[in-house]
This record gives sequence, structure tokens and C-alpha cells, in this order.
Amino acid sequence: MNRGKVKWGVLGVAGIAVRKVIPGMQKGEWSEIAAIASRDARKAERAAKSLGIPKAYGSYEALLADPEIEAIYNPLPNHLHVPWSIKAAEAGKHVLCEKPLSLSVAEAKTLLPVRERTGVKIGEAFMVKTHPQWLRTRELIRKGVIGELRAMVGAFSYFNRDPQNVRNNPEWGGGALMDIGCYPITTSRFIFGEEPVRVAGLIERDPDFKTDRLTSAMMEFPSGHSIFTCSTQLVPYQRMQFLGTKGRIEIKIPFNAPNDRPCELFIDDGRDVFGGGISTEVIPACDQYTVQGDAFSKAIREGGEVPVPLEDAIANMAVMEAVFRAGESGRWEKP
Repeated sequence: MNRGKVKWGVLGVAGIAVRKVIPGMQKGEWSEIAAIASRDARKAERAAKSLGIPKAYGSYEALLADPEIEAIYNPLPNHLHVPWSIKAAEAGKHVLCEKPLSLSVAEAKTLLPVRERTGVKIGEAFMVKTHPQWLRTRELIRKGVIGELRAMVGAFSYFNRDPQNVRNNPEWGGGALMDIGCYPITTSRFIFGEEPVRVAGLIERDPDFKTDRLTSAMMEFPSGHSIFTCSTQLVPYQRMQFLGTKGRIEIKIPFNAPNDRPCELFIDDGRDVFGGGISTEVIPACDQYTVQGDAFSKAIREGGEVPVPLEDAIANMAVMEAVFRAGESGRWEKP
């Protein structure tokens, strides 16, 4: 049995891969980035050189044919997630696929028989699920620090009207809900430990791109409610609040947690509206992409479950689809 670091290959030179995920994984105890591929060989070589990656390939197929590569990180545009994850699995490689895993529930489900047949691990790259600040928030809530958790309120936004950007292309799975609304959904499911019973949605589309640029949703869970607004054309902002019967927790930077400074949780006992009851819990600085990569690599080496398996990715996509349906129908929809 191989005991060394898992040898990873990266499909494409996406911004998130080059700027965040690869440098994060390179610091891992369990992960090694051994190769990178692009359809443009020069791009692959440039990325490999600047990041100190030993091998560069001028096609995705060549990377998948490399017998040394054990696992693939897939940060391609959303519409290429499932097709290339299938090709990677069929080449015998484990797959960590960037979120959202697919464009629909039906498409995501096509990965289930592939996983069964190939025996590889396939997971979705929701790095929030392994970040210590989220694990700590869940722990505090389960301990009853805020009484009974009843409501969550979230916001996640940035401003991007670049017509060339993949996030503004509806055919490629662009728009606010797919790109960032998936985070408040997955974290609400994670913290409640439940699936929503029904959802309502409000969607405003960009007149030119036709992507959803302002999306809000209400989710009814067995234990309470979660509501959020996400947008691709608002001031950059992100926050998640958890309201209990006796107190409140707020995560200051819930999704793009920095890797160079500590994270903060605000724990409020609710004694006054001026914040007199707020204490701050500091979560030591860590790189969430290092943590995510190592958790996945460890699952490969030790045979455990990956942090976000296909079943979880499919359940999350089902909620997103229900929000889209509710936005069209103006009615409550069941995931």
C-alpha cells in the first residue's frame, strides 16, 4: 500500500486553481501536485514553472493517461465538471471536483454508476465543510451555546459585469446561485444537519447575460428557517448569522476565509443591542485549501469517506434547482 503523499494532477489553469487551491495543496502533509494540464501547452508550462509543478501537459487526456497521477482536481468551467470527472474516474483517478459539481441533479446522478463501476472516490470541493471555523461553529451550536438554533441569515456578493467571464454565461452554469448561493445552502444544511422541506425564491436576471444576478431564498428546515441573498452585482460582502433562542453566532468571513490571518466568530449572549454580550473567538490562521486537499488525500490513503461525497453534492443541487423553480413559479417548491 502506498504510504507517501497522494500525487495530484490539475485539469486546466483556472484562476482559483492557480491562485488558491494549488498553493494551498502544495503545503499539505498528504497532498502533492505532480502535474498540470491545459489545452494550450504553453499555458500549462507557464503555470507549472511559476508554481513549481514537475510536469505540464498540453491536453487533459495526456494528464489522465499518466500512470503516476492518483487523483485529479477539476476546476474547469461548470459545464465541464461532470464530463471530465467521468473521464478522470474512468482513467482510474480519484476526483475532487470544484463546486457546483454539476449543472443539474440529473447530470450529477450520472456520476453515481461511474463511481460504483470504477471504485474511485469522487467529491465536491466545498472547502467550508472542513474549515475549523465551520467545525467550531457547528460544535458550539450542538453544545447549546446559543440555546436552540432556529434561524440562519446569510449574504454573499461581489460585483462582476465582465461579459467574457464564465460566471456571466448561463449555458456554462453562470449566475449568482450556482457560483455563490450554493455556499449558504450547503452550510445551512451542514449546520442544521437536515435537508430543507421546501424553499421559496426571488430571482432577478441580468438583461444582457440572462444569468441570475440577484437571488434570494427562504428555506424551511424541520428545525427552523434559513434565508439568504446572493448577487454577482453588489458590493463585495459575506456574512453568516446563526440565531438561537438564547444567543447568536456570527461568522465574520464565512466563505473566502483568509489564509494569512486568523478567522473570527462573534458569540453574542444577546444581553443588549449594542453588542455588550459579544465575545470573539479567534480561529488560528490556516489555509482552507490545504485542509480540504489533505482531508481528501487522507480519505484516499486510509479508505475513509471524502468530506463532500456525491450524495451530498446531489442533495445541494436539488435545493438549488428548487430555488430556481420557485423563482419562476412564485410558489414554494420541494427539493
